[in-house]
Amino acid sequence: MVDRVSREFKLQMKGYGLTTAEIHYHLPDHPNLLQLYVWQEYDLAPEFPELRGFLDFWTQTLEGALHSVRIAHQQLVKPSEWRTVEGIISLH
Repeated sequence: MVDRVSREFKLQMKGYGLTTAEIHYHLPDHPNLLQLYVWQEYDLAPEFPELRGFLDFWTQTLEGALHSVRIAHQQLVKPSEWRTVEGIISLH
């Protein structure tokens, strides 16, 4: 059977929300200049394990030193907005 539920919807049902991070970093060749990188993924607030993992990868692998990170987070589907309904609906 084909799984018809998207990965994003499953994450939202587990409490994940859409997280956007503005990551400012120093250019490796010109350390006085800042560059902006925008990262977006479903993550759990307030710990943000996905973002922390990405930032750990950044600091260990990439040359541009981090300057600052600004985070926006929105839970698109909240538990109070979702409930299961049992029953059968017949359409004639």
